[in-house]
Amino acid sequence: MSLKSVYIIQTARYFPNSPVMNEDMEKYLGYINGQASKMKGIVLRNNGIKKRYYALNKEGKATHTNAQMTSLAIKELAKNADISLKDIELIACGTSSPDQMMPSHGVMVHGWLPDSAASEVITPSGNCCASVHALKYAYLAIKSGEVNAAICTGSERFSSILRSDHYEDEIEKLAQMEANPRLAFEKDFLRWMLSDGACALLLADAPGKSGLSLKIEWLEGASYAHMVETCMYMGGEKDENGNLKSFMEYDQQELLDQSIFTIKQDVRLLDANIVPYGYKKLRTVLAKKGLNVNDFDYFLPHLSSEYFRGKIADILKENDMEIPQEKWFTNLSYTGNVGAASPFLMIDEMMTTGLLKKGDKLLLMVPESARFSYVYGSFTVV
Repeated sequence: MSLKSVYIIQTARYFPNSPVMNEDMEKYLGYINGQASKMKGIVLRNNGIKKRYYALNKEGKATHTNAQMTSLAIKELAKNADISLKDIELIACGTSSPDQMMPSHGVMVHGWLPDSAASEVITPSGNCCASVHALKYAYLAIKSGEVNAAICTGSERFSSILRSDHYEDEIEKLAQMEANPRLAFEKDFLRWMLSDGACALLLADAPGKSGLSLKIEWLEGASYAHMVETCMYMGGEKDENGNLKSFMEYDQQELLDQSIFTIKQDVRLLDANIVPYGYKKLRTVLAKKGLNVNDFDYFLPHLSSEYFRGKIADILKENDMEIPQEKWFTNLSYTGNVGAASPFLMIDEMMTTGLLKKGDKLLLMVPESARFSYVYGSFTVV
């Protein structure tokens, strides 16, 4: 059996509501104990984000679910697609913020698509890498000849869990943290980092009928969970030994008192590990493929924060993989960190704004801090 080539032939995005600027964030997320955050300015100065999108109104009420936003991105994709939704045999949806634990995010998205067909639906779990895991599943399905076309999505809806009312039961604890700024920072950090939105990609076994397509050359992943403890988590709490205790082990009052369902980040682990593990592995991946960074015209690193740009540049140089900044492409500052949607949002912008020309080669790098996982990808413009 000969293997097929696989192409991203069309893309579409969906952002809820109007963009939210830095100075307006707490109008949507609320004030804890009626006070402005002391950590907000520090986080925003470091992450470089100027605007983002929330599926909330100023009263803090949700305007869209994750599944709705994802379906709207797919519907936008379908408007000008070469392939009808009824011909799509596979829908792969990656997210780290599903609307519910069951049913899966993917089938909930499918439920909002009455014009589609009975399709295979898959939902890789995880964090920022979830969408690219979905992409690899679809890529392999088309490459092997199992299906001819597929839709992949990446989406997030974090805003509702970043609302101040999720932290109100910790007001007394937060007040006590004034003497321990590091602990306060870890509790408040992700409120100023995350954004909402969705992006959809249409994959097929031939280039699109018009415009540019991206041929997927390869996708490769790596996890370092066997070496590093949990860094970002939700629905659990770390004990003194660094082990994650599941929400199922807490009683109802403890779930509230300890804000078990807020999203948390161990910033010390993040800073120490996210760049070294991922970029040393990149050198290994490229060597295995017989490639080096000079073979690529564009470098698409998923950045959670501009804070890491200098660290990445330094480690690339240390490993003889220096990439000039003019080859870097990110849209973090004006889309926000949309988690699993961010890698697709970079691809979408490059394909729809005239940045690319035939023959260009793209190198994608997606890190995931939850337990330090990474996905790398190579694409050629055709």
